[in-house]
Amino acid sequence: MFDVEQAIKNWLRGLSRHRAFDEGSTREMEQHLRDHMEDLIAEGKGEEEAFTLAVAAFGEVPEVAAEAYTNIQRNAPIRKVIFAMMLNNYFKATFRGMRKHPLTSFINVFGLAVAIGTCMISFEFMEFDLSIDRFHEHNERIFLSTYHVAREGALHEYGNSPAPLGAMLRADFSNIEQVSRVQDAQVVAKYNERVFHEQVRFVDPDFLDMFTFPLAIGTKTALRDPNSIILSHESALKYFDDQDPLGQHIKFTFYDGGTKVFTVAGVAQPLPKAHIIGFDFLAHFDNLQQANAKLDLHNWENRIAATFIKVGDPEQVHTLKKGMDKYRILQNEAGTEWPISAFDFVSLHDLHLASDEIREDISYDASDEGRVGMPVIAAFILILACLNYVNIAVVSATRRLKEIGIRKVIGANKRLILVQFLTENVAITFLAGLIGFLLAIGIFLPWFSVISDITSAFNLLDPVLWLFLFGLLLITGLISGLYPALYISRFQVVSIFRGNLKFGRKNRLTKAFLAIQLALACMGISFAVVFDQNSRYQEKRSWGYEQEHVLYAELHDPAAFGPLKQRMSQEAQVVSVAGSRDHFSYRHHNVILQKPGQEYEAMEVGVDAWYLETMGLHLSQGQMFRKDQESEARSIIVNQQLVEELALVDPVGQQLKKDSVLYRVAGVLPNFHYRNFYYEQHPTFFTLVEEEAFQYLTVRVAPGHQAEMYAQLEKHWADLYPEIPFSGGFQEDSWPGFYEQLNTMQRFTRAVAMVFVILACLGLYGLISLNISGRIKEFSIRKTLGAGFKHLGKSIVNQYYFIFAMAVVLGVPLGHFLNQGMLGMMFPEPKPYLFYGSMIGAFILLCVLGMVVFTQIRKVTTFNPVEGLKEE
Repeated sequence: MFDVEQAIKNWLRGLSRHRAFDEGSTREMEQHLRDHMEDLIAEGKGEEEAFTLAVAAFGEVPEVAAEAYTNIQRNAPIRKVIFAMMLNNYFKATFRGMRKHPLTSFINVFGLAVAIGTCMISFEFMEFDLSIDRFHEHNERIFLSTYHVAREGALHEYGNSPAPLGAMLRADFSNIEQVSRVQDAQVVAKYNERVFHEQVRFVDPDFLDMFTFPLAIGTKTALRDPNSIILSHESALKYFDDQDPLGQHIKFTFYDGGTKVFTVAGVAQPLPKAHIIGFDFLAHFDNLQQANAKLDLHNWENRIAATFIKVGDPEQVHTLKKGMDKYRILQNEAGTEWPISAFDFVSLHDLHLASDEIREDISYDASDEGRVGMPVIAAFILILACLNYVNIAVVSATRRLKEIGIRKVIGANKRLILVQFLTENVAITFLAGLIGFLLAIGIFLPWFSVISDITSAFNLLDPVLWLFLFGLLLITGLISGLYPALYISRFQVVSIFRGNLKFGRKNRLTKAFLAIQLALACMGISFAVVFDQNSRYQEKRSWGYEQEHVLYAELHDPAAFGPLKQRMSQEAQVVSVAGSRDHFSYRHHNVILQKPGQEYEAMEVGVDAWYLETMGLHLSQGQMFRKDQESEARSIIVNQQLVEELALVDPVGQQLKKDSVLYRVAGVLPNFHYRNFYYEQHPTFFTLVEEEAFQYLTVRVAPGHQAEMYAQLEKHWADLYPEIPFSGGFQEDSWPGFYEQLNTMQRFTRAVAMVFVILACLGLYGLISLNISGRIKEFSIRKTLGAGFKHLGKSIVNQYYFIFAMAVVLGVPLGHFLNQGMLGMMFPEPKPYLFYGSMIGAFILLCVLGMVVFTQIRKVTTFNPVEGLKEE
């Protein structure tokens, strides 16, 4: 039978051994214990359980609690039981306190939840990016053959490969298990009435054995048949809907005029989301000769898209590199304009991450700036939320002074006070983590997927995700709660009960935390302001030519140029018609230009004599191509970038060599953007090519008649080539993805700024509210003595002037430095960035913070001082 009175006596006796109490203090603590027990019994607890919980709540010293429990069992396990009960009591007290103070609880939990949700989005983005093309079973054993070439004083790595390399590697190295060459070609694919322009990927039969592209139907060996093709899941739906595609025939019309009918022998399963290397159609590599009869696979000067090898052990690649010198010699003897320094191999496992440094790579780098920007933004938001919590936790401790004092009086030491507050903070953090997880799944990730075009979802079965989340919550809980717990545990009992403990307003570290918090918010807002300004600047930049009234059509056969040009030239609203092998934004050739003692890689654009005028390009020096002289075949027109790179003085009339042929510079064009503004302006020159090489027709129309003439262009095409789908468009729509990304960036940066503003405002609002609630009697006395809005406002704001100033002093220059670095990573020519961009961010922050402070001052000036004077 449990004896309550004896248990209480034992408890008081145990306390007296640890602290010296007077008679009044002992009676007060006994009464507190009995009151707590009555509350617990009223909740349905038994006397024994109520006593145990009450002791755990009041006497955190395990030795004291154990001694008070001697009539039950006096040994070490009791300490563990009571300590567990004590922790349970801490959790209960935490959530009771949250219900009692909903505003500060909301600020802490919401801030941490947003930060944790943002960190999860950053984690998902990084995990997605790191997993690209790593789903292949043998990704560490598959290597892309690359080579290094010295250009413009630096060594550059290229991802394409000489055409004969794959066949020779297969024959010369026994430790290479499999080889697959890869080359793409444009075709017109037709099945019944369904006709589309497509890209076919020609590969060696080992391709599906090397790469993990499982088939939904069919067998991988079917690729060994030159007359068979493998379709992607999307292509099968596009052509056959729900029909069985096996055995069906698709006719390919190649761009050089040849045709071939292929039999569908397999359909791949849907490709994983995290892929770049993929396909729509796979065909045997031998068909490449039919698609491009001019391609000599034995000529070392010719290039194909990629050559992959698979080895038994990744370490064998080091041996292979040593044996590649003979291929270097063969290449350099055949193509003196591309002297290779060395061949190399890059594993598929590392290819996507390395592709930013590899030119003409089958993979490509999607988000180098995102790999830096996303973690930085997430870290900033997390730090901001933690600082919010720290500041509010320190100031809100004023509400718990008596609790802390009583706990210390009855035996709690610093360690147990520290454990109590850390436990409470970890509980709050895990609650915030749950909310943040729901925010990430339900709001943040769907929104991020829409704006980033990265279709991803959390894999709830991924143990790495849960380890990351658990570690994030634990670290966040400990970091955000460590300083408040250490600070509060140092309170002296005498100072607490005398009422002369003053903190929060005069704590330098708290002020420093607030200054850092506001500086981070200033940097986040300036980030949004500057990137928004840059996006608007990029949207309005000139392309360097008059693209607004230009239409283009892609030719399936050079022979189509003449008839289509004749028809379009007869339209009254057509200003000019031109033909070209290459076309702005869509196609070009990289070649080597030589002048005595210097070689330089430049972009060659093959055109006819009307192309430059049709595209709205205007010379700064020299003359356009003359249309009636055959000698113009040896003339070139260069852009200013090429003149500067080659340091040409008086460039008109100078001679440059290409493919051992001398060309005369006939004119110089101002710089223009051949591709979108993510790319640098490239040294470019134009040459005249024969009509047999044309792949594009370009039309300039009278202003206001673009839509009308585009409809006519489509109509003429349909009349001339009814079996070939039209492929063309408006030149001004050549970069739709670029402008969509700019809009995406604007939405993203504005959302980031909004998060920073909300967290900063909530933190400051909570901090000022708590400070004011702690000074309510002071403000009541001031109002009673006649203080008005101005006086009270000055009293409140005085302590924040210096903090705001420090936030601006820190945030503006650091934001300026960060923004410059990020813009430089993304744009070769960002908006000329002045300091005022960050200053605008600081001004916006101060305006918002001023509104927060004003609402609190208004609250103080309107409350009844009589009620304030009643506060204890």
